[in-house]
Amino acid sequence: MKIFKQSKNIAARSLLALTALVILPIGTQTLAADAPYPTKPITIVVPYNAGGPTDLLTRTIATVMEKNLGQSIKIENVGGGGGTAGVGNVILAPKDGYTVLVTHIGIATAPSLYRSLRYDALKDLEPIGLIADVPMTVVARPNMAADNLKDFISFAKENKDKLSYAHAGVGSASHLCGMLLLNAINADILTVPHKGTKPAMDALLAGKVDFMCDQTISTTDKINSKAIKGYAVTSKNRLDALPNLPTLEESGLKSATVTVWQGMWVPKGTPATAIKRLNTAMQVALADPAVLAEFAKLSTKPYPVAQQTPAGLRTLHKAEIAKWAPIIKKAAVFAD
Repeated sequence: MKIFKQSKNIAARSLLALTALVILPIGTQTLAADAPYPTKPITIVVPYNAGGPTDLLTRTIATVMEKNLGQSIKIENVGGGGGTAGVGNVILAPKDGYTVLVTHIGIATAPSLYRSLRYDALKDLEPIGLIADVPMTVVARPNMAADNLKDFISFAKENKDKLSYAHAGVGSASHLCGMLLLNAINADILTVPHKGTKPAMDALLAGKVDFMCDQTISTTDKINSKAIKGYAVTSKNRLDALPNLPTLEESGLKSATVTVWQGMWVPKGTPATAIKRLNTAMQVALADPAVLAEFAKLSTKPYPVAQQTPAGLRTLHKAEIAKWAPIIKKAAVFAD
């Protein structure tokens, strides 16, 4: 008899608890936000083709992040639309912390380049933190007649109808750098878009195009091995890995200085616990000796810890949108 009464009491309490859960307002159900994270593999979307600078950078830190998170990380390359296709996919992904975005400066220029852009990255994404600031280099095919930037500028102005500039597609970092460079030397030269940085570089190596801007992640080894000619770096200071390359400012082209910042985001609405955990794993990776050594080989380095934060990335993202909008408007170069 006692057992029967106890069972009835348990049933009553269970029914009461279930009723309370059902009538609990949706806004106060925080189970998802408080759930352990991560409990399954994570996908990092890189909105550019495999083998490009952003892809290489992501794979470098992903190896260490996997160990810290205790889960495997899959890199998914989603090319198209100058990076907008991949960004759009992440925005529409489940807001659970298992779909992450790593991309670069292009996310700040897209609102100006794509006048019919269907999303607002500032509102639709949640920042994790800044990863690295990657300089670019002005490079040319290995048999280019000019051996330095000064001679190349003179050669380009005299032969502008015969030269071609390669880039990775409208809105890509190489496109933006080229736009500034050609404007600085006041030369109207044929531009040849490619489906990614690697195809553009392959065309340069094969001598099918004449010159381009590309991130040091892709060019440092090729310049040092003389597979391509290096003319200048786009950073404010010379680089340890490329000490013989002058800066654009040294060469008198102050207005063409540009570097490619890389950051990490998740869809807006992702639980704060997942954002914090991802940020921790990212910062651990950016302090790892093996990652730092690999970054040094690629002529880049992580942002200071104070900027490896959601606030640091959000601040730079907003500032870069404001910086590039008038430049793109003046150039009247649009992707749609």
